[in-house]
Amino acid sequence: MPLYEHIVLARQDVSAQQVEELTAQFKGVIEQMGGKVAKLEQWGVKTLAYRLRKNRKAHFTLFNVEGPAAALNEVERQERLNEDVLRYITVRVEEHEAGPSAMLRKSDRDDRRDDRGGGFRDRDRGGFRDRDRGDRGDRGEHRRDRDREGRPPRESAEAPAVPEATEE
Repeated sequence: MPLYEHIVLARQDVSAQQVEELTAQFKGVIEQMGGKVAKLEQWGVKTLAYRLRKNRKAHFTLFNVEGPAAALNEVERQERLNEDVLRYITVRVEEHEAGPSAMLRKSDRDDRRDDRGGGFRDRDRGGFRDRDRGDRGDRGEHRRDRDREGRPPRESAEAPAVPEATEE
């Protein structure tokens, strides 16, 4: 049977329990039509690159499916009818990836980086900026202030006189 990766984006205001119910419903449809869900991953709420139907974030869910194309066509039809589903994509693959997907590995790596410190997230807590620039008070005086030292201030130039209108 062909192998597919199917990703579903659900609205951000849907609860995690409702997302699990949606995934259970779609998994039931696949199994009912003779397919099998090899792996199911909840990636959680992630920020979108651009707004989709007035949503800036979405719940991401990955299905690794082994089954007929008709099963995925039915799942996609139901996703189009469901208001909670923002977007979906199905890709046919040669083989499923073993172990956790790249998104889960990335979140594990980000968690470890947060524990270690460093990176852009720490710049407000004494990160790279304070270390590299030092105190900004050591620059000395500004050039425009140095140039004025031996010179008197400019005298204000008087505006040219405007000839008065004469009556004729």
